[in-house]
Amino acid sequence: MPRRRQAASASGSFPPWTTFWLFLAQALSADGSCREAVRQAQAWFFARQDLLLSPSTAAYCQARQRLQLSWLQRLHRHVVEQVEAAGRPGGQWLGRTVKIVDGSSLSMPDTAQNQALFPQPKGQKPGCGFPVMRVVALFSLATGAMIEMVLGSLHVAELILFHRLWPLLALGDVLLADRGFCSFAEIFFLTQRGVDCVLRKHQRRSTGVHPVRRLGRGDHLVFWSKTDVCPTWLTKQQWRDLPPTLRLREISFAVAIPGFRTQNITVVTTLLDQRAFPPGAFAELYRRRWLAELFLRDLKCSLGLDPLRCLTPAMVEKELRMRLLAYNLVRALMLQAAQTHQVPRFRLSFRGALAAVRQWAPWMARLADQQERQEMLDALLYYLARDLVPYRPNRLEPRALKRRLNNYQLLTAPRKLFREIPHRNKYHVSLS
Repeated sequence: MPRRRQAASASGSFPPWTTFWLFLAQALSADGSCREAVRQAQAWFFARQDLLLSPSTAAYCQARQRLQLSWLQRLHRHVVEQVEAAGRPGGQWLGRTVKIVDGSSLSMPDTAQNQALFPQPKGQKPGCGFPVMRVVALFSLATGAMIEMVLGSLHVAELILFHRLWPLLALGDVLLADRGFCSFAEIFFLTQRGVDCVLRKHQRRSTGVHPVRRLGRGDHLVFWSKTDVCPTWLTKQQWRDLPPTLRLREISFAVAIPGFRTQNITVVTTLLDQRAFPPGAFAELYRRRWLAELFLRDLKCSLGLDPLRCLTPAMVEKELRMRLLAYNLVRALMLQAAQTHQVPRFRLSFRGALAAVRQWAPWMARLADQQERQEMLDALLYYLARDLVPYRPNRLEPRALKRRLNNYQLLTAPRKLFREIPHRNKYHVSLS
C-alpha cells in the first residue's frame, strides 16, 4: 500500500452528486460496468483527496440504488428543454416543429424480478430467453434529442404506450410516424390537442376513404369514415361520441431508387393547405423519418442501451434514464459544434462524438482554470465539426452478416439442465 495514504470509508465515499457523475461516466464508457466506474473513482480519490478506496463495487451499487428516479427524470427534462431551445433556430420544417415517434425493444438480464415485469417472448422456452421490454420513443427532428421514452411489457401495444407521450406534444407541433401509429382515433385526439400529423397510411385503411377534391397529381382531399370496430382503449360510448368522418389529405409518391424496398408510399396528413405545405415537401419529410431508426441505433449500439445490465426493474429504469441523459448531452455537444462551425447537424458522427467525449472529458476535468477549460472545449467542438459522416445518398445497406458466427449450439433448455453435444466441431447451425 502506498505510504501516507488514508483509507476512505466505502459507505461514505459516494454521496448523491459523486454517484451521479460516476453513473453518467459509466453510461458513457465503452465497458459500461460498475467495476469500471469504481476504478475511475479510485483514481479520482487517490489523485484529489489522497484517499484509498475499496475495490469492491458493493458501496457504489448501493449508492446507485439510493438515487431518486424522479430527480433523474427532472434533470432529463431540463436537458431536453435546453437542447430544444438551442436547436429551434434553423431546425424547423416549413416553420413548424416536427417530432418523430417510433417503437423498439430492449433486453435485460434474466432474473426473476425482470421476468415478472418484462416477460420474455412467448416463443422462447423458459430459462432460454431474456426479459424484453417494449419502448416507444419521441425524438426531436431538429436536434435528434430524445424527448422521452416510455416503456412497457411485450403485452402492451406500441400504440397504447404512445398515448403516454401525448402531453409532450405542444400546440402547433407536427407528429411524424410510420403506419403503426396511423389510426382514426389517434388522428382525431391529436388534432383536438392542436397537433398536426404526417403519417404513412395504414395498409388496412383500404375502405372508408371517400375522395373530396383532387389538389394535384397524387394529392387528394378525402374523408375518412369511422369503422364499426371500437379500439380496445376506448369505451363503446367514447367511440360513438367521435365524429363519423375526418377530413384529411392523402399524398402519394413513388420511390424510384434502385434497391429500396418500398415502391409507392401514401402519406396521410391533417395539413390541408397545399400552398403552405406543397406535396413535394411531404416526400422529403417522410424520408427523414428514417432518422428515428438511426437515433435508436445510436442509443442501442453506440451507447450500449441494448442489452441493459441491471438486475431489478427499478434499477433497469434508472440505468435507462441515465443512458438517455448521456445520449442527449452528446447530442447537445454535437449541436453546439454544428452551429459554431456552420456544418449540417446530422452529418456529424455520433459514434465519433461519443469517442471524443470519452477521451477529452478526463483531461478537461483536470483543468481548474476556466479560460483553459473553455479553450479546450473550443478545440473539441472544432474536431467534432470536422468528423463528418461521408455524404452517400441512396446508399444500399443490406441487413446481412459478413463475419460468420461461432459454431456453438443453441440453448434449448435452462443452463443447469442443458447438456452439450460432444464433438461440437461437427455440429452445424442452419442459417435459415
